[in-house]
Amino acid sequence: MIRMAYKLYMRSQVLVCSEEGQDLVEYALVVAFIAFGATAGMKAFATGLNGAFKGVSSTLGNYIS
Repeated sequence: MIRMAYKLYMRSQVLVCSEEGQDLVEYALVVAFIAFGATAGMKAFATGLNGAFKGVSSTLGNYIS
């Protein structure tokens, strides 16, 4: 039982000290920040585009009527 606990402890220490997965985590964070920024930017862009189409629709409606 002690030997198994020691092996588990040693494996956990290797994982904690290992820097191999660090790059993957950093890339994932960069992608998450880009996705968040794109989502926030698209919301503002969609609001402006919707306002532009409403203006065009209103103008065309006035010319038709």
